[in-house]
Amino acid sequence: MHVGWIGTGRMGTAMAERLADAEVDLTAWNRTSAKAEPLREHGAAVARTLGDLRGKDVVFTMVSDDTALQQILLGEDGLLADTSRVPRVIVDCSTVSPEASASVRRGCAERGTEFLAAPVSGNPVAVRAGRLALVVSGRRDAYDKVAPLLAHLGRSVSYAGEGDVARLVKIAHNLLLGALTQTLAEITVLAEKGGVPRHALLEFINNSVLGSVFTRYKTNAFVNLDYTPTFTPPLLQKDFDLGLSAARDLDVPMPVVELTAGIVQAMVDSGRVNEDFAILLDLQATAAGLELTPENVTSDDDLST
Repeated sequence: MHVGWIGTGRMGTAMAERLADAEVDLTAWNRTSAKAEPLREHGAAVARTLGDLRGKDVVFTMVSDDTALQQILLGEDGLLADTSRVPRVIVDCSTVSPEASASVRRGCAERGTEFLAAPVSGNPVAVRAGRLALVVSGRRDAYDKVAPLLAHLGRSVSYAGEGDVARLVKIAHNLLLGALTQTLAEITVLAEKGGVPRHALLEFINNSVLGSVFTRYKTNAFVNLDYTPTFTPPLLQKDFDLGLSAARDLDVPMPVVELTAGIVQAMVDSGRVNEDFAILLDLQATAAGLELTPENVTSDDDLST
């Protein structure tokens, strides 16, 4: 299949690299074209214009938000502006609202192309380590067409059903992500204030039944105060807003999520919006009157390539 890729930010580039490295016939486009150029080193082509992708069999999108997705696909100069040449399937890996996803799905159907919602769990490090997880929803026959391509992107692809239910799965995932990280920050500060080094606590947790890929991955950030961004506070806040909106619509009480949402808001209000959301640890330490310093202990994050 001839495949297009739209959006070469940190995540988009890492995912497109995996397709190109698997010798998929790939052409990438980004609004700032220079950001797509590194993909040439992996064997991909770079499109001069968005219109160059209109004749592809499948086009993946990985963009920032609802508005970007709608403009890129359905705008006046968007991918589907010429209805005589549209991709057979569009696979959107962005994190957008269910409402925007449904609107784009209707627009795609009107123009004769299939639309799959395929949000992902992971970050560029996880992508390059082959540890990305995807959840997909849409027509099953469209999913079956692109399943071989999805398999190149990560180790797990889950088909969730028709329509846009994959969006709710991703939102639910990120609510857990935020609540889990806040809880991990709280117990880390508790232990350290009681005299336990952070690396000792987290080593114990990582090797217990509570240990996970995620706790192991966040250990170096917590131990060494390395907040190189993988997922920023504003992006987490966006997902909490979407999650609480869904909870209201479905009449589901979420007391823990609501409490965490307030803490996430405070994190954004602190102004540290370009660091990793692991700065929740710093906020918790400040609230406890604890001054943190890097411990300079490196642990295996389980994501080495």
